Amino acid sequence: MTVTTRFAPSPTGRLHVGNIRTALHNALFALKHGGRFILRIDDTDRERSTAEFDQAIRADLDWLGLTPHMVVRQSERFDLYEREFDKLKAAGRVYACYETPEELELRRKVLLGRGLPPVYERMPEGAPVPEGRPPHWRFRLDHDAPIDWRDLIRGEQAFDAKLLSDPVVRREDGSWLYLLPSVIDDIELGITHVVRGEDHVSNSAVQIQMFEALGSRAPEFAHEALLVAPAGKLSKRLGAIGVEEVQAAGLEPMALLSLLARIGTSQPVEAVGSLEELARDFDFAHFGRAPAHFDLHEAELVNARLVHALDYAGIRDRLPGGTSEADWLLIRANLIRVDEFAEWAPVLDGELETPELGHDERLVAREAAAAARRTDWGNEPWRQLTEAVKAATGQRGRALFHPLRLAITGRESGPEMARLVERIGQERVIRRLEAAAHR
Repeated sequence: MTVTTRFAPSPTGRLHVGNIRTALHNALFALKHGGRFILRIDDTDRERSTAEFDQAIRADLDWLGLTPHMVVRQSERFDLYEREFDKLKAAGRVYACYETPEELELRRKVLLGRGLPPVYERMPEGAPVPEGRPPHWRFRLDHDAPIDWRDLIRGEQAFDAKLLSDPVVRREDGSWLYLLPSVIDDIELGITHVVRGEDHVSNSAVQIQMFEALGSRAPEFAHEALLVAPAGKLSKRLGAIGVEEVQAAGLEPMALLSLLARIGTSQPVEAVGSLEELARDFDFAHFGRAPAHFDLHEAELVNARLVHALDYAGIRDRLPGGTSEADWLLIRANLIRVDEFAEWAPVLDGELETPELGHDERLVAREAAAAARRTDWGNEPWRQLTEAVKAATGQRGRALFHPLRLAITGRESGPEMARLVERIGQERVIRRLEAAAHR
């Protein structure tokens, strides 16, 4: 058996972190088992589905590195759905219904008023058909057949078919609802594992009978807890956080994926550099039942750890022209995002705005400028410089090192100064110290 998973978004909007997480878990499970990951575009809703969103979904997945082995579109598979629907109709497993939404809602309220579950009541055989009213179609559940399965995340699941309504599978206008075409696709595409949110558990219950009615065995199911925002976070709905926002924040794809692969599991979130590495430890046994909390700030922290390990060859084209490998290795540990390197370019080679120092700090800068002229720049210049200033001023600790860093780099913090002053060079260091001393 070749493990085959699928991600099935509707092209009615951009991907957000919730369905990116679902796509990732499908891709990782297939990758771990040497299987296939299929993208199925669920575009049966012709009014809301657009080619632009279809393209955007595929572009987002490509940027994330979640490129599928195959892409199929439900809008191109209507003939297949029609053939399988006819089989079910001939077998009596789908049947025509004529109630209006208003009639169904009234009946639902009556049942609830009697303390009964609002389960759809089938019309008796031979009931009159309303003249001129087109039917919608329901799948006939077998009320005597048990519905149970062992979910890869939720464990043993069981439903009483008598407490489930026969689901509508086709509207009056002939258009399809989600449930039946999805089952037909899963059979035809050889889907072995359906990985999706726990809000689909009841759908899986009725779909298991659809698989059986079509002469097929249901795939294995993994229903994961939904993604939620941290408690107290009111600034942005998770549905608004997608690839565009992640790109605007300057985050690496693997920072987002490293986070989404592990939140909601018993495994710690780590900065992982490749999908292959993420897939090696991917296991639904690690998933919990509690909601998974997503915070974009946590992705930024993961991003920093990733950036600190990025090789020069992989990001050279994203750095300012003329940046050497030595420059990248010198600065990268101080970055959260790759694009922040551009802010360090003037520190290494350009001109800085002279910082405003206090009286004692200007004295330190003045003595440092004088010491810098006497320093042998090829022999530990930072050690020579600081020892000379310490002897001349009596300053030590922060009182010594803070004004020197600020005068030379224009920053409160940064790389190790010993390496940095060697890279900046003697003339530029002297010029900056003198400017700070006399401001």
